[in-house]
Amino acid sequence: MSTDPAPSHKSAFLSTCLSASVIRFGSFELKSKRLSPYFFNAGLFHRALLLRAISTAYSLTILAHLTSHPDFAFDVLFGPAYKGIPLATSTLEKLAEADEKRFGDVSYAFNRKEVKDHGEGGSIVGAPLRGKRVLVVDDVITAGTAIREAVTVIEREGGVLVGVVLAFDRMERTGGVDAENGGKSAIAQVREMYKVPVLAILTLADVIGWVKERGERDQLAALEKYREEYGASD
Repeated sequence: MSTDPAPSHKSAFLSTCLSASVIRFGSFELKSKRLSPYFFNAGLFHRALLLRAISTAYSLTILAHLTSHPDFAFDVLFGPAYKGIPLATSTLEKLAEADEKRFGDVSYAFNRKEVKDHGEGGSIVGAPLRGKRVLVVDDVITAGTAIREAVTVIEREGGVLVGVVLAFDRMERTGGVDAENGGKSAIAQVREMYKVPVLAILTLADVIGWVKERGERDQLAALEKYREEYGASD
């Protein structure tokens, strides 16, 4: 495993997650019924200082990708309802703050869970998606169901998905040991299905690196055992 130091925005965001108990250690039953030795709860980013921290981290992750992929471009940040809404809107503001010339005319949009049948109507709030390059901002991808639903909305509205940016990558496979996907993560499946980059501010590897640096042997053993059992092949 690489021992290179994490980029400063990763380290700062990880520190915020730990101090605010967004990342907790213990024993947590996931929706998949797996028992995880840690839990990432993006729903806790409801305080102003924490929202600023996560939107800053999203924006820096996007900017880092643009540095290494200068041809990457998007017209709209899309936040899937409901968690993605404040994430996309606050991240867009941070991007404009960082480079107003480049991002000042980029828009945001999000979907309604129920189609509005009066007023302006429709299922989209914010910028129209037709003909636009759309970057999705969300917290995590677990099974990939939510992102597929978001892509369905984007394509139905005439938009083109160009990428996804997440807060956390659990780096674990979907399904069982003998799953037909070859033990790949939901993120890898999204990359392959839509042929777009999927970025993450933090990964399980970042958390394991932090625990290892601090010599927390019990936590490290639990995390590495979990990764050994459920880690993705990608």
